[in-house]
Amino acid sequence: MDQSAKLVSLATSVPPHVLNQSDVASAASHGFAGRYDDFDRMARVFKSSGIRQRHAVRPIDWYLKPLGWPERTSAYLEGACQLFVDAATSALEAAELSAAEVDTVVTISSTGVATPSLEARVAGRMGFRPDVERVPVFGLGCAGGVSGFSIASRLACSRPGSVVLLVAVEVCTLAFRLDELTKANIVATALFGDGAAACVLRAYDGGAAAVEMSGQHTWPDTLDIMGWRIDPQGFGVIFDRAIPPFAQQHIAPAIAGILARAGLALEDVDRFACHPGGAKVIAALERALSLEQGSLDHERAVLADYGNMSSPTVLFVLDRVLREGMPSRTLLTAMGPGFTSSCVSLKRAA
Repeated sequence: MDQSAKLVSLATSVPPHVLNQSDVASAASHGFAGRYDDFDRMARVFKSSGIRQRHAVRPIDWYLKPLGWPERTSAYLEGACQLFVDAATSALEAAELSAAEVDTVVTISSTGVATPSLEARVAGRMGFRPDVERVPVFGLGCAGGVSGFSIASRLACSRPGSVVLLVAVEVCTLAFRLDELTKANIVATALFGDGAAACVLRAYDGGAAAVEMSGQHTWPDTLDIMGWRIDPQGFGVIFDRAIPPFAQQHIAPAIAGILARAGLALEDVDRFACHPGGAKVIAALERALSLEQGSLDHERAVLADYGNMSSPTVLFVLDRVLREGMPSRTLLTAMGPGFTSSCVSLKRAA
């Protein structure tokens, strides 16, 4: 039996409330313009972001109310649990498996606090066995989808034949903060959306793609590039440096180093499937990786339809790559708090 981890299935889900970008821009103007002198200049990001719409766990008016940790956490637990169930159920159905056949659940989420963690909260609804192993992972941010995929694949390899369910679920819109009159908060309001993705991985003969290798690179002294600040009202977003220029300058050598450890080079990759953090980030990645401008088409399409959903977003991109017809070698890649680049190489099933 082939001992490499295989991607058996992938599914995505989004919450029911659709936020049109023009409506969010109007709401942001109503909430910020009279109190933030630089808002008119910053408001251009709502048009330049490349986003048409996003999905949210609450209607837009809810975010305009005074909100603290209790309200945000309640919305997170309700919304994230439903997204988890929807994505996981669809992925298991696609794999022709039941929840009772799942041996390990890896849950990726950095946009809310849940103890017990999400997979425990939905275990009864899903039908997980009492002996299912739970691996909740917090703090990876936008890199979580790729890093979680790597973790899940290694767990699958550790017990060949066992079923590993990966679920990345984020409720990023809960970081919208009317009390935060900052550039970073305006950018977050223009970018963030909610969603989830689930994958079934298994070390067996079959699957849509095989996990070839994975790796990470963390740059020293970069903790201030991206992350959360813990405030009385909720999470406060940290975007303290320009991420697109950083990516353009540093990402190619980092990815090349990760690939080199597996005896591969950038030229060996047929398709990069990147986390679409924003329109400028996508353009910077194309330049950094010497790709033709516009070649990261699935990334732009996902960004336009869903915004930046943090960890699951790159799996939405992978879903489109799979549906179009996967090339021989696809490299999943994302950047996240740390500041870290995470990669997973996938080989098309023979």
